[in-house]
Formats: sequence, C-alpha cells, structure tokens
Amino acid sequence: MNTFLFLYIDPGTGSMLFSILIGATATLFFLAKAAILKLKVFFSGKKNGVVTDTSYQKYVIYSEGKQYWNVFKPVVEEFEKRGITLTYYTSSKDDPALDAGYSHIKCEYIGEGNAAFAKLNLLSAGFVLMTTPGLQVYQLKRSRKVSHYSHIVHMPNDATTYRLFGLDFFDSVLLTGDYQGEDIRLLEQQRNIKQKELVTVGCTYLDVLSERIKTIPEEENHIFTVLVSPSWGETALLKKYGEKLLDPLVKTGWRIIVRPHPQSKKSEADMLDTLQKRYAENKNLEWDFERENIYAMKKADIMISDFSGIIFDYAFLCDKPVMYVNANLDLLPYDAWDLKKPLWQFEILKKMGIELKEEQFASIKDVIQSASDSPELAQGRRDAKAQAWMHIGESGKLVADYMINKVENS
Repeated sequence: MNTFLFLYIDPGTGSMLFSILIGATATLFFLAKAAILKLKVFFSGKKNGVVTDTSYQKYVIYSEGKQYWNVFKPVVEEFEKRGITLTYYTSSKDDPALDAGYSHIKCEYIGEGNAAFAKLNLLSAGFVLMTTPGLQVYQLKRSRKVSHYSHIVHMPNDATTYRLFGLDFFDSVLLTGDYQGEDIRLLEQQRNIKQKELVTVGCTYLDVLSERIKTIPEEENHIFTVLVSPSWGETALLKKYGEKLLDPLVKTGWRIIVRPHPQSKKSEADMLDTLQKRYAENKNLEWDFERENIYAMKKADIMISDFSGIIFDYAFLCDKPVMYVNANLDLLPYDAWDLKKPLWQFEILKKMGIELKEEQFASIKDVIQSASDSPELAQGRRDAKAQAWMHIGESGKLVADYMINKVENS
C-alpha cells in the first residue's frame, strides 16, 4: 500500500520561510563579503588598509510600481536639478523613470515581489526612501548596510491606515501634514518602540497633479457628471452595493463615470465583469481604468465614494462637493485599531462631505440636486486641505533637503 504525504504551506508560513531564507542568504553574503575584503587587504600588504564598498550608494528610492511615479517624481527631479546622483529602483518594467533620460538618476528595474526584496535586503546605502510599508515585518528586511530607512506617506489621510506595524521599523516618516504625526507618536508610546523622526514635507503627488489638472481643458459641451470612485474590499461601495447604487444613478440620465480602485481589477475581477456586462447597453455610464484619476475628476461635478483617500484628492484639487457612504470600515487589521479613537479622515469628512445612506439610493437624483455646496462644506474642504496638504508646491525640495542633510550630517 502506497502512502502519500501532502504538504500544504499557508501564505503566512511561506512568508516566514522566505524571510528565514533571505536572512540566511544575507548572513552568508556579508560573511563572504567580509572575508573577501580581508583577503584584499592581506594580499595588498596593507594591514591597516581600507577597501571601499563599491556597492554603496548614498541615496536610493524604491518604487513598487509605476503608480507611485508621481510620489517620487518631484524628489527625483530635485536631485537631477542639483546634479546629485540618486539610484531609483523600480518593480515596473514600464516605470516612466526608466525612459526619462536623466543624467544624474540611475534607474533600474529589479523585478517584482520576492525578487525585488532579495536585492533590497542586501542593499548598501546611506538613505533609502520608499512608500512600501511593513519594513522588518514581512519579506522586506532592514539591511545592516543601510544607515537610514524613510517612509514617505503617499496619501493626505491618516498615516495609521496601514496594515499592523506598517511604519514601526522605519527611522523616519515623511508626512503630508502635521496632524498625521500625533497618532504615530501614540502608537510608539503604546508599543514601547523607538521614536521615529517625523518630518512634514507636504504631498508630492498632489503637487504634481495640481499642476497637471490645470492643463486639462474644460469640456465644451459639458453635461452634469457624477463620479463614483470607491475603495476596494468587502465593505467598499462597489462591492457592497453594486447595482443598488448604479441602477438609480443610470436612470438619472446624467453621465455616470465609475472608476474602480486599481486593486479591484486584481482582487474583484468577477464583480467588475458582472457589473460591466449589466451596464453594457447604458450609454451614459462609463468605466474609467486610466492610471491617473485627474481626467475623470476634471469632468465630475460631484463625487460619490466611501473610505477611499480619493475623496481628498478630489476635494483638494477640484474644490467640489463629495458624498460618502459610511461603509463601517473594519479597522482590526490596521494600525488605527490600536488607537481606540476616531480617525481624522472620518471626523473631517463629516464637515466637508455629505453622507449618503442606502435608503436614499432610490431617490438619488433628488438627493444630489438638493445637496447644495453650502459655505459650511466649502469651509470644511479648506480646513481639511490646510491640515492635510501642507507646504504646497515645495514637497520635492523638502524631501531632497532632508535626505541630503541626513546623509551629509550623519
């Protein structure tokens, strides 16, 4: 009788095993490197000689993909303008940086996922900047040959809406607004971990988009347009309500633009396919899958969303009304859960947005027509912008200044 043994490795165990493998590889790498350096010194006859680490790079940026190019572009261009060498690693083969033709920026595609992490975990650098959270938590580990790791917040809403321990092991966090630092400090106290340097630099990608959206011409024959732009997941607007919201919106006769979250195409493809087929014959409903959101936002007269950060992009860049559906976001997997306090983004949304309830979907046309852009809502948008998007137009310079000063003065 033959006996077969089937082994199943769950994702968490797989991640742990990969981390162990990477740790062992890194250890062997550095031991071998140290031995080679000693041999070089020995054979050169210089007992006190110094051998330069040729792999060392002062300044490194890692981008998970081309969707983050607008986050890093102002920083990259500041280094280019100053004539300072910067290494830009990316996990997108078609990252715009690769074809930009910079003179002082060394751009390199390093693969995706584990392939990229394997290279990053062995880096030798003075300063590494990234949007990737979870340093030292999952596969992405701190290299002992890197002096400083910095996370740049790429959203003007709460910095505690990352997955658990998302920012804990960075040396610094670059904020879009001062308010984000308060909750980071609370988490540091609760978890009894080392304080990070918190530096408010503004919002790099909003600086880019604010200039670009000005160049988009106004529509000559504009029709009233509603932009539906939710987050993704079980409690997100499109997944939770779908046709319950879209059916009455289509019946208004207005132009309806539905812009799903980019992650929906990966994680909720079946749901999107079902909805696209349902409205295939409705000429007033458009689907927007463009990489950049500014074209859809420019067309819209009002936005309907949930807990997505695009609400703030739209409010800050377009200064138009926003409606939100309270989706009861489960904070358990996020850092914010440990705070046991309301998130800034939910509290400020009550002052700058109009809550849309499920029982109002059937009369959505009347609800939107009666939802005037009151002075109170307009003031709420201004207040939120002042708190969450500081140093407008200066972010690239401020990030570059911090990186350079940190390395030069360390």
